[in-house]
Amino acid sequence: MTGDVMKQTIVCALGVLGFTLAGQAGEPLIHPPPPGKAFWSSANDDYTVRVRQPGGSWRDLYEYRVRVDNDQKRDASMVLFDMDGPVEVAVRRNNGDVRRVQIRPASAGVEPTLHGDTAIFRLDQPRKLSVEFDGDRLGNLHLFAGAIRPPVPAQDSPGIKVFGPGIHVPPEGADRFVIPSDTRVYFAPGAILEGGIDLRGTLNVQLTGHGLITKAKDEGILVAHARNIGIDGPTIVNPGHYSVQCGQSTGITITDFKAISIGSWTDGLDFMSCSDVRVDDVFLRNSDDNIAIYGGRWDYRGDARNYLITRAILWADIAHPVNIGLHGTPGAAETIANLTFRDIDILEHDEDDPEYQGALAISNSDGNLVRDVLFENVRVERIEEGMPFNFRTVFNKSYSHAHGRGVQNVTLRNVQFREAGTNRPVIAGHPDGGPVQNVLIEDVSIEGRPLTAADIDIGGGVTSVRIR
Repeated sequence: MTGDVMKQTIVCALGVLGFTLAGQAGEPLIHPPPPGKAFWSSANDDYTVRVRQPGGSWRDLYEYRVRVDNDQKRDASMVLFDMDGPVEVAVRRNNGDVRRVQIRPASAGVEPTLHGDTAIFRLDQPRKLSVEFDGDRLGNLHLFAGAIRPPVPAQDSPGIKVFGPGIHVPPEGADRFVIPSDTRVYFAPGAILEGGIDLRGTLNVQLTGHGLITKAKDEGILVAHARNIGIDGPTIVNPGHYSVQCGQSTGITITDFKAISIGSWTDGLDFMSCSDVRVDDVFLRNSDDNIAIYGGRWDYRGDARNYLITRAILWADIAHPVNIGLHGTPGAAETIANLTFRDIDILEHDEDDPEYQGALAISNSDGNLVRDVLFENVRVERIEEGMPFNFRTVFNKSYSHAHGRGVQNVTLRNVQFREAGTNRPVIAGHPDGGPVQNVLIEDVSIEGRPLTAADIDIGGGVTSVRIR
């Protein structure tokens, strides 16, 4: 960060008073930083980040400290701002020599130029990016540039809940914000909620805006036995459990969502017995599965059907970027069906236990039937330890109560694995469970060459694997 103490005090005061730090039309909107002592305790000075309209005056951003990777446990950085036109961004690394810089995902096509210790690049549209100097993926900068949204309402009213700039804590004796049915919740830029959001048993709730959810004791957002839920815009940092847990709910839409987590069982988006789910434009960096889709678990029961997941950037410091099918209700014979993953960037997959490997994984267990799954236009950039894909009927000694009933109709189309990983991809049924049937692999490459049957370990209980 730059500027003296007076400047920081003024900026904090503006945030508390509810001002958003925006200039003229076309200029980026700067989110107010945390007020008071949180200004210092939440900061990371590894980077100085500034943004401007092309050719305009540079404006400072607040650099948050976030924790990543439960294996190596490192501090990384995060900045947030909004834009409605082209901007230029300057990122200075404040510690050590700089030789190179990379911005991921590669599909974003953002090419920085390096000027000494500072990388400068242009954004023509909102982006969710990782800025990495000299290959440092643990102490990197997460840059979340959103679209400028209409101003939030000035105050609460019937059916409207507003979290303005500044820090918000749950009511005395609670660790969550409980939201009733038929409510639209607005997060202003600079709103910081120190606690999770509870949507148990709710109908028709929409969460919208570029606020920040921190210090959640358990889930960042808990959606359970609910219908018609929208989550649009917030960022969740280092919750105690899943970033978003959805159980036995229908009609869920998650868009423009960001989550960073560290710790055991800190998955990104977990869906248990949920149907009619739409996920679009998300960035998930977690120390467990990024996206998991299951049948029943705990007090959730029922099938999981009709998922469309698009424009997702996934970074699994541990476990799977995508995991399907492991959990189901004992004796219920549930079905997980009609799942589409399209336009997906997987930045990292790192898992040392082969049982939990697979950048794209179907771990069919607990009497589930998994069918009609499409992975299309997927780009896997790096597999530190793991395998490209893992489609199996399994009995997991730690979690399963039964084998899966089988896997049917899985398609990989236009998928690029830029690294092969430490283990070969696997397709396998199980003699005590169901088979894996009808797998189509179309236009799939590994390390720049077409994937062939010789690259895959195909076990027993598998019928009809087609590669073209």
